[in-house]
Amino acid sequence: MDQIEIQEKADYWNDLSQYDLETARVMLDGRRYLYVGFMCHQSVEKALKACHWFMIQAEPEYTHSLSRLARKAGLIAELSESQKSFIDLLEPMNIEARYPTDKAKLSKVLTHERCEQILASTRGLVEWLRKKYAK
Repeated sequence: MDQIEIQEKADYWNDLSQYDLETARVMLDGRRYLYVGFMCHQSVEKALKACHWFMIQAEPEYTHSLSRLARKAGLIAELSESQKSFIDLLEPMNIEARYPTDKAKLSKVLTHERCEQILASTRGLVEWLRKKYAK
């Protein structure tokens, strides 16, 4: 696969990541807090898949595990402790949004202010990842 094809694959995942980031904002504005976390997880997942294409030049593993994707892309050592902690925070939001075991408990934790923080941290992490494969 040549460099142009690799960049196209990375761009594809980047576009999806941006779309999910924008969707997270819409969910925040609509007070759909459970889905803010879910869409932030999706955005980071797709940004990691873009990095994987660019850095490894191969199809990323089919997984929703952010830490696994970061490891497979060779990024885990480059992540700061706060970025790793944030990935740990986002990790379960993929499942909890789809299959909430305790919606009332989640609703107390995912306040508007907390979701704004999650969205801002997601934006920062996605931007950091994007710089890894920028043209």
